[in-house]
Amino acid sequence: MGTGRVRSPVVPPLQQHRHPSVLQTAECSLEPVPAHHPVTGRPESPEPHGGNRQAAARRLGCRPQQLLDASASLVPFGPPPRLRRLLRRALSSDLRDYPDRDYRALRGAIAAWHGLDPAMVLPGNGAAELFTWAARDAAASGLSLLPAPGFADYRRALDCWGGAWLSLPLPLDWRGAGPSAWPLAEAAIATAAASSRPAVLWLTNPHNPTGQLWSRASLQPLLERFALVVADEAFLPLVPAGEDQSLLPLLPAHPNLVVIRSLTKLFSIAGLRLGYALGGAERLSRWAAWRDPWPVNGLAAAAGQALMADQAGLRRWQQRVQHWVAAEGAWLAGRLAAVPGLEPLPSAANYLLVRSTAAAASLQPLRLALERQHRILVRDCRSFEGLGEGWLRIAVQSRAGNRRLLAALEQINRGR
Repeated sequence: MGTGRVRSPVVPPLQQHRHPSVLQTAECSLEPVPAHHPVTGRPESPEPHGGNRQAAARRLGCRPQQLLDASASLVPFGPPPRLRRLLRRALSSDLRDYPDRDYRALRGAIAAWHGLDPAMVLPGNGAAELFTWAARDAAASGLSLLPAPGFADYRRALDCWGGAWLSLPLPLDWRGAGPSAWPLAEAAIATAAASSRPAVLWLTNPHNPTGQLWSRASLQPLLERFALVVADEAFLPLVPAGEDQSLLPLLPAHPNLVVIRSLTKLFSIAGLRLGYALGGAERLSRWAAWRDPWPVNGLAAAAGQALMADQAGLRRWQQRVQHWVAAEGAWLAGRLAAVPGLEPLPSAANYLLVRSTAAAASLQPLRLALERQHRILVRDCRSFEGLGEGWLRIAVQSRAGNRRLLAALEQINRGR
C-alpha cells in the first residue's frame, strides 16, 4: 500500500541576532561531516532514537561514562535505589524459570495503579514493541494520520505491515507548554486527508518532539472521528499535573482507544525495556497472540511488578520527578534563551525543542561541536518529519549536567 505525505509548513525565518552566535562560531570551526556506516562506508541516515551512548563512544574514542547524554529524555537521578535491591533479589529467583506467559502479577499491579481490569493491560518489551502491534491493527483499519513533526517509530511500525500513512502538519509556533487545545480543527484533518478518509490517528501527549501538552477535553472529540486512536503517553507521568490530561479515564467507553505507556522514562530503566498498553481486552488479547512468547524478560517483569505494586513509593517517586521537570526545565529554558542564535520553545516535558534564530542556519555544526569537543550528545532532529538541520532537542539534565551543557555552549560561542 502506498504512502501519502503532506509537506509540513515552512517555519518563517526569524531576524538574525546582531552579535556572534553559537551558529556562526560553530560554522567557522567545524563542518557538519555526516557519520558513515562502518561496513558500507556510505553516509548514515539520522538516528531515529536518541540515547545510543555505546555507538557514540566508539565513534568518539571514549568511554560511555564520559558522555553527557542529553539526546535521550530520561530521569537523571534514576533508577530508584530500591530497584537495585529488587533486581539483586530477582537474580536469585527469576532467571532459571521462564517468565509467566500471562504476566499475571505485573498486569495486576499496573491495573491496580490505573484502576482498570487486568484484562485491559498488556506489558511489552518497551513501548516500541507495542507500537508494532498497534501498527498491525492500524494497517488493517485503513489510512493512518501521523502528526508531524512526530516520532519516527510510528512510521517504522506501520512499514512493517505495509500500512498507509499521511502526515498531518502541526503548527511550529505556540505560546505555552499547556495544557492547551489540540491545534488542528476537523477542517485541517479533512484537508490533509483530501480524498482519503483516515481511519487511524496516532497521538503523542505530551507531544514529541515539541513538548506541548494537549488537554483531554480537546482530544476527546477525536475519539468519535476515528476507528482507532493510538495515544502514546510515554512522557505523561513525568509532567506536573499531566495525569489530569490522560485519556485513560476514557478507555472503558471507547474500545477504539489504545493508550501506550513506558516505564523507561519515569524510572530511567531504558536497559530493561518495559512498557505497557491499555485498551480493550479483546484487542490486547489479539496482540498477545501475534507476538513471540515471553517478550518481557523475568528481571524486567519482576522489577515492574514491584515498582508498580508499591503505590505509595510510586507516588513519591512521581512527585519527585515532576518537581524536577518543573523546576529544572524552566531553569534550563531560561538560560538557553540567553544563548545567541538559539530559541527554546515552551515545553511541559523533560526535553526542549530548540531552533535556530538565524534564517536557514544549520544547528548540525553546533551539535557536532558539542559531541566532538565536549562529549555532549543532543538529539539530531532531522529524523522528525517537518524539522531539519535548524532544530535540536535537548533533554533536561541534573543541575550539574545542565551547567556542563551551558558552559560548553559558552566556549563554542567564544570560538575556543
